[in-house]
Amino acid sequence: MKILITGGAGYIGSHVLKQLLKETNNEIIVIDNLSTGNIEILDKLKTIRDFEFIKIDLKEFEEIENIFSTNNISTVLHFAASIVVYESIKNPIKYYLNNTNNTTNLIKCAAEHGVKKFIFSSTAAVYGNPINISQKGIEENLETNPINPYGMSKLMSEKIIQDTARVYKDLKYVIFRYFNVAGADIYYEKENLKPQIGQSFPEATHLIKIASECASLKRDVVNIFGTDYNTYDGTGVRDYIHVDDLADAHIKAIDYLDENPSDIFNVGYGHGYSVKEVLKTMKKVSGVNIKTVNTHRREGDPAILISNTKKLKSKMKWKPKYDNLEIICFSSYIWEKNLYI
Repeated sequence: MKILITGGAGYIGSHVLKQLLKETNNEIIVIDNLSTGNIEILDKLKTIRDFEFIKIDLKEFEEIENIFSTNNISTVLHFAASIVVYESIKNPIKYYLNNTNNTTNLIKCAAEHGVKKFIFSSTAAVYGNPINISQKGIEENLETNPINPYGMSKLMSEKIIQDTARVYKDLKYVIFRYFNVAGADIYYEKENLKPQIGQSFPEATHLIKIASECASLKRDVVNIFGTDYNTYDGTGVRDYIHVDDLADAHIKAIDYLDENPSDIFNVGYGHGYSVKEVLKTMKKVSGVNIKTVNTHRREGDPAILISNTKKLKSKMKWKPKYDNLEIICFSSYIWEKNLYI
């Protein structure tokens, strides 16, 4: 039986791929159009053990159908998507085509070819801008109300997956709603942290990636988008999760579906940090003074997004290893400093 990973050359997909290669014996097929993925990372991961890579775009429906018809695929891990909130507001059609439309065809192929497990990369953006959230954070049963096309494209994909699984009874799913994923893989060489893979897309918009670029002297400033939010220091607060912990949740999800029904899970740490706190931490771990510029809020950005992960921890027995902002920032910085050298 084979595992298909879409977007396996990308940031999160490659970390999940690495753990699968190390911890399982499954045959693996990776598909990616390399628009944001990195072929060099795939080459590096092939030194662990071999897997098949197919360069293809999910919009090539006939070719995607052929992959399913010629392989006995048991599990799909679906990461491939467009993910920039601000871009989705400016170009919503791109997001509905690339995210929702392509996911619709993918789940159709999976269902019709007898795939048993479908694990979907969704987002906390489906919750929109929740107000009056308790100290427990956002729970999965909170009403979904996306405030941007990115979040809506993912929510629509969730609904399509759920509706399809109601018809195809042998197909089960786990939908993971990610909070803010950051960091690079925790790999030590001679007792020194030396990540083998990390965020390599040069136009990434995530705060910790940008701060790492500044600390590595690849970028001049970090823009702080909004200093007048209703938070303790006026800047947006997010729940940051290390990418290796996120990857571990996906590995557990594969086994979880053997004996358990389909479900939706938040993936985060259950507490948040403001933009200013993140920049202060990056300065501490790197020893580099990071220049900032205060600017206006970005459309579509909520003030606070913090997860409640009690469900994930209790049902999957998931225990994060790297719930520490300094570890997240330091691993990101070390990766960035040595990237493309």
